[in-house]
Amino acid sequence: MPDIQKVSVALTGEQIAALKSAVETGEYATTSEIVREAIRDWQFKRELRQEDVKRLRRMWKLGKASGPAKPTDFVELRREARTRLKATTRQRANAG
Repeated sequence: MPDIQKVSVALTGEQIAALKSAVETGEYATTSEIVREAIRDWQFKRELRQEDVKRLRRMWKLGKASGPAKPTDFVELRREARTRLKATTRQRANAG
């Protein structure tokens, strides 16, 4: 069994009522179970955010390493995007 330690957390009356309601309706066995689930969700989201930051830093470095910015022809960019979209649509239609 994992090492269980007690901590004190200050919650609003509304939060406590929501916890108690979830236990009373049988959604959870205890308020501690709810809090543990909330912390697991927070840990998961925190890991995702950290991965996003790492990915953005890599992209930033790649962008800087690619050299100075160049003017973009947005008409040509849209034309290329439409061409790629049509090709992808045709591939999906032929595969299906």
